[in-house]
Amino acid sequence: MTLDEGRDDDLDKLNVTVNYIAHSGFTVETENRVLIFDYFKGQVDIEDRDKDIYVFSSHGHRDHFNPIVLDWKKDFKNIHYILSKDIDVEEDNSITLMGPYKEYFIDGLRIKTFGSTDQGVSFLVSVDGLNIFHAGDLHWWYWERYSEIEKINMENSFKIKVKRLKNSGLDIDIAFFPVDPRLEDNFHLGGEYFISEIRPKYFFPMHSWDKYEIIDDFIHKVASPYTKIVDINHKNQNFKL
Repeated sequence: MTLDEGRDDDLDKLNVTVNYIAHSGFTVETENRVLIFDYFKGQVDIEDRDKDIYVFSSHGHRDHFNPIVLDWKKDFKNIHYILSKDIDVEEDNSITLMGPYKEYFIDGLRIKTFGSTDQGVSFLVSVDGLNIFHAGDLHWWYWERYSEIEKINMENSFKIKVKRLKNSGLDIDIAFFPVDPRLEDNFHLGGEYFISEIRPKYFFPMHSWDKYEIIDDFIHKVASPYTKIVDINHKNQNFKL
C-alpha cells in the first residue's frame, strides 16, 4: 500500500517501507538497512537479505520480546540486537543492552533511549536521514481502576517523558505509539497528546490486540493538520512512504 491520499500530498516522500507485523512489531526498511521493532509473533519479510539488520526490543514483556529473535543470527550474517537492559540476555558482539536516557552509535545509526511509563525503554533511531520513534510501552495508561492520585501520577509521568523527547529537538518522521482498546473511553489520550506535542509526520497506532476497529476510532477522533495517522487493519500490512 502506498500512502498517497489526504495529508500525504503535503509530506516529503521518505523512501522507506514499513511493514506492520503484529501488535507492536514493525519492520522499517530504508535504503541501506532494516530495523525490526518489538517482534512478538508473526511473519517477518525482508526483501533485501544483504542489508544490515537491527533488532530492537523495548522491554521484556512477552508481547514485546520473543527470544526466538536471537536465533535469527543463524540466518542473517549482518544482524545486531539493541535490547532494553531488563531483558535477561548476555551482551556480546551482536547484542547491546540499553537503559533509559542513553545514547549509542553503531554503523551510522544514532540510537537514543527514552523512558517508559511501564517497563524498559522507548527508542529514537536516526538512520539514513530519518528519525524513527518506537514508544514500546510508553503511554498514558489511564486505567479506570486507578485511584485519583495514581491517575495524576501517571499523567505527570507520561507528559514529563514526552517533554524530554520533544526537547531532543529532532523532528520525528515516523512514530509507533500505543492505541490500546483496554483503556476503553480513554484509549485516545496518550496518542492525542503525543501527536499534539511531537507532531510526527507519520503516526502508526500499535498495541491494539488485533482489535483494529480501535485504530479507525482513533483516526476519526484525533484530527491533526501536520500528522498522517496510518490506518492499520491487518497483520503483514505494507506501507511505502
